[in-house]
Amino acid sequence: MGPRVVITIADPARASDTALAARRNALYADAIARHGGDPVLLSPASPERDRRALLDEMSGLVLSGGVDIDPARYGGRSPGSDVDHDRDELEAQAWAAADRRSVPVFGICRGLQAINVFLGGRLVPDVRGHAGPAWGAGPALRHPLRVVPGTRLARILFPTNVRGGVVEVNSYHHQGVRPADLATGLIASGTASSRDGELVEAVETRSGRFIVGLQSHPERPDGTAPAFERLFAVFVDACRGPATSR
Repeated sequence: MGPRVVITIADPARASDTALAARRNALYADAIARHGGDPVLLSPASPERDRRALLDEMSGLVLSGGVDIDPARYGGRSPGSDVDHDRDELEAQAWAAADRRSVPVFGICRGLQAINVFLGGRLVPDVRGHAGPAWGAGPALRHPLRVVPGTRLARILFPTNVRGGVVEVNSYHHQGVRPADLATGLIASGTASSRDGELVEAVETRSGRFIVGLQSHPERPDGTAPAFERLFAVFVDACRGPATSR
């Protein structure tokens, strides 16, 4: 049995299209399982006892994509809609459990934003031109991601090029992180241009602990460069080590 990796998701029963939600969730799980991990989906509907047991025994945590984080969590104004308070609470609990044991964390789309917020950063409420068609509703919107040389992400995506490079990514988000919004414990490992200025679209920790966030969706085949498969492999490998040494 590979390392147990908890993947936080929205409550599937509350999805407007349950079949589409199941397909999205399966992509996260499959990306972990392909590299020998043991993925477990955890939603706000999971009983509290099961939730605590999973978080106490997990070897890795994936914070997946989804609706907006409540702006009240980073000093903004709560819109009262298009947020999932139960999901916010679940992921805050999962983040705290991972932090206590130095468990590796991989944040995807909303997950990157959650990492930034949990560490004290802020978000741009609405980024123009980055959402594109909803997944399953048409070809993915794509744009270049500039990977910062010398970062963990650069070493993973460009193992033979110390200067890093540019890779094309898909784009499904309408919120983002500007350099000025970045939490102090994070560094930008990838940036992208937008009509609202430069955005941080990949992050990692200054401490060197395996905490990586990516604004795009590397688990989705549309608009994803093959090099991102190495990112999942390295994440699962990090989850194999003892928590105290990560």
